[in-house]
Amino acid sequence: MALPTFLRWYVNNTIDQSPLYEGKIGLIEVHLYRGAYTIDDVRLLKRTGNVPVPLFAAKKVDLAVQWDALLHGKVVGRVKFEQPELNFVDSGGTDDSQSQTGAGGPWLQMIRDLFPFKINSAIIHDGSIHFRTFNKSPQVDVYLSQLEASIENLKNVRDETTPNVATVKATALAMDQAKLEYQMKLNPFSYRPTFQLAVRLLGLDVTKLNNLTRAYGKFDFERGLFDLVIEVDAKEGQARGYVKPLFRNLSVLTLQDVKEDLSKPDPLKLFWEALVGVTTRVLSNPPRDQFGTVIPFTGNLNAPRVGILSAVGNILRNAFIRAYLPRLQGARTPDISDLQFGEGSVVEPSAVGKD
Repeated sequence: MALPTFLRWYVNNTIDQSPLYEGKIGLIEVHLYRGAYTIDDVRLLKRTGNVPVPLFAAKKVDLAVQWDALLHGKVVGRVKFEQPELNFVDSGGTDDSQSQTGAGGPWLQMIRDLFPFKINSAIIHDGSIHFRTFNKSPQVDVYLSQLEASIENLKNVRDETTPNVATVKATALAMDQAKLEYQMKLNPFSYRPTFQLAVRLLGLDVTKLNNLTRAYGKFDFERGLFDLVIEVDAKEGQARGYVKPLFRNLSVLTLQDVKEDLSKPDPLKLFWEALVGVTTRVLSNPPRDQFGTVIPFTGNLNAPRVGILSAVGNILRNAFIRAYLPRLQGARTPDISDLQFGEGSVVEPSAVGKD
């Protein structure tokens, strides 16, 4: 009978470990029949500054024994987050106390302390992740919604012998519209990061990013779709991979923009939008009306070497030779030297023009 009261005291003390963030919770329910308890209305709020959104909030956090792991002779836990929300906030360069990154918080240790057994898996249902700026005009809110994710086999209860034993899978909608897919295999026991990562975003309406581009780039989009593919293969902290951004049917500056800007002159904004618009138009691949490149990188994850010349060469390749497609191509780092086509090439001729 006293367990819920004790748990509430214990959880409150556990989530108040960070000096920068304070925790608040609602009711706690104990489910002895399944070896679990749930915490309602969890919120982590920044103590300093005036940040109007919590770093983390969740309608419910459920911590339970993972019963299927008992079949493998292991007693481990599973945590499930219902409607979690994560908010990163940029101060806009005005005051660091108005920013919110979560850096330096003992978050993993906090989760470990909330349950007596080691956590082996995690489930996220209907989550969201936001990047916000309140001190810029216009205010920025770029987000992922309807996030569904799972993390499995962190403690290798199935005794797999492959190097990357744990798996992470996630799907979400970017700006409530474009589908994002995320897959990762990792070795949770490696001293340095060891993992394989693949991310793909398809068909984001770029006009939904206009508040972001106005605030940070001083231009906006008239129309277009954005695809993004990322692959990384890391072993003991050494990584190789690429980032492939692709813009289709892109328009940055229209005649109407020119008329509006001339009616209330802002020469720098007009020049910058014209420069961006002309550059993307000249370097677009005509059959697909696509501007894009592949940006390769290698080296230490803390300071990877980015292939700038390869990225520029790949812009020219996309524009004048063959258009890149928004598909995974292996974590090798393609560059302008990949001019041959056929087996082993980045884009086979037969694939050009297909989605």
